[in-house]
Amino acid sequence: MTGTLVNTAAVLAGGIGGHFFGKLLKPRFQETLTMACGISTIFLSIAGAVRYMIPLDDKSLPGGGSMLIILCVALGGLIGEILNIERGFELFGEWLKKKTGSAKDQNFVNGFLTASMTTCVGAMTIVGALQDGITGDWSTLGAKSILDLVIVMVLTSSLGKGCVFSVIPVFVIEGGITLLANWIKPLMTDLAMSYLSMVGSVLIFCIGLNLVWGKKVRAANLLPAVVLAIAAAFLPIQF
Repeated sequence: MTGTLVNTAAVLAGGIGGHFFGKLLKPRFQETLTMACGISTIFLSIAGAVRYMIPLDDKSLPGGGSMLIILCVALGGLIGEILNIERGFELFGEWLKKKTGSAKDQNFVNGFLTASMTTCVGAMTIVGALQDGITGDWSTLGAKSILDLVIVMVLTSSLGKGCVFSVIPVFVIEGGITLLANWIKPLMTDLAMSYLSMVGSVLIFCIGLNLVWGKKVRAANLLPAVVLAIAAAFLPIQF
């Protein structure tokens, strides 16, 4: 009965906490938390189905990481909303829009934000920049470059020239990681990279969600989830 009691207590605590403290959360905070839980639920349902649909050596695919996704995406989204990271991207995009004489381009900021998130989120960005900084091996970034070339070309054709300026965050993020590679490398253990890949894939899914159904998720505000995923690798428990 331990599991039942813990689960019951958690539901009760969540209900009481929501009743007394929910009003303290701004509507956009509540919206992001709801979206984060919804996205996590989608991934859990897909993982649960695929685990038994695809055999692997007469066994099902191993499952795991459910708690990691929920905690990182939900808490990361809350932190992102408090910091309002997406608003920062939008303000920078608006500034670029004015400076490049694109004031009439309604899709400029959205294109910049979408392309920036698509090209900067993911394990290849960090792994490739680390390899480049430590060993001079840029093969991973070279492979990523081909993917990004195609992706940005397609995005630019549909969302406009704002996508081109995603080159700025790409240069800053990858360049920063490359320069700080010797300090960052000890943090990027195999487990940390696994967690990063898992949570990063969820964020990329959110970007795709926005591309297909319009702006549904403030994906940039979920970026702290990536940092939390790396930090989770150093906890005394495995997810």
